[in-house]
Amino acid sequence: MGHRFQGPKRHRRDRGHRVRTGRVAPAAQRKRGPETGSGVSKKSVHLLRPGSIGYERKAFELMLAEKTNFTITRMVRLLEVSRSGYYVWLDRKPSDRAIRRENIEQKVAWFHGDSDEVYGSPRILADLRADGETISRKTVAKTMKRLGLVGICPKKWRTTTIIDHADAYPVDAVKRKWDTGALNQVWVGDITYLRTWEGWVYLATVIDAHSRRVIGWAIADHMRTDLIENALVMAMTLRGDRPAQVIFHSDRGTQYASAQITAFAIKNGITRSMGLTGICWDNAMAESFFATLKTEFYYRRVWPTRDRATREVGAWIEDRYNRRRRHSSIGDVSPVTFELQYSSETAEVQLAA
Repeated sequence: MGHRFQGPKRHRRDRGHRVRTGRVAPAAQRKRGPETGSGVSKKSVHLLRPGSIGYERKAFELMLAEKTNFTITRMVRLLEVSRSGYYVWLDRKPSDRAIRRENIEQKVAWFHGDSDEVYGSPRILADLRADGETISRKTVAKTMKRLGLVGICPKKWRTTTIIDHADAYPVDAVKRKWDTGALNQVWVGDITYLRTWEGWVYLATVIDAHSRRVIGWAIADHMRTDLIENALVMAMTLRGDRPAQVIFHSDRGTQYASAQITAFAIKNGITRSMGLTGICWDNAMAESFFATLKTEFYYRRVWPTRDRATREVGAWIEDRYNRRRRHSSIGDVSPVTFELQYSSETAEVQLAA
């Protein structure tokens, strides 16, 4: 009797060494640094596995990065590498292959950024080759994957075509054979819509089918026929007022089938052509441009005003699309560059004749 209950012996035995929950451990237990081996990042430990591909190089790179925090002696022991091997690696110059790989990575990252982060491996490959690099598309794709860079893929488009079934339509003089091998032979046109905080704006374009250049465009807060006429006037001004025998191809939208555009075409010697109703492929070139515009530019922007949308869309068309963006269908050059090459080649042929 009189004996006090003291609880299980294991509690009594461990009492002096346990740290209670919610209290800070003694300074001796919080010690960090080379002596304790603490401070090494979990990511580094996870990536470094003895015997794995490139393990020794990665271990040496970690040692170099952590040399101010840990002694070389401790790191070679923990990482299971040799001290002499580390110093040999430290004095070794980067290989030509390593230097080239780093150079390619820098160029790929730069070209991707210069494209507003929209280019995939095919166009970056063209940029690299234009810069003098001999490289495969597979290598470019692997480099982009390693750097976490991706291109942008187009989304599905929606039509803005409004059909008037009472109208008589011109025949399809193009039949999807857009490129006849010369400038000012086939122009294609269409309308799309763009959202701003003030409401919708509508963009009408005229594209030369040979060079893919947008030679005329107009933006307004309506889809009246004046919108198309203004785009055609810009195209004619750029091309010298009255290009001979040009075909203007469009869908069967009410604006394109209107009496106003019919009269304009007759007055200016333009032959009209229209695809079939409901067949988007009959105006695929114009639709393809809008898909590019929206994927690479429009979906990544927000415009508070119609005026700002007009200015920025115009700048994108004239600077980015016409003068800088590469097109695989014309030899991975921009439309303006392609037209300059075409003019030069045509002049040489005429001189030879």
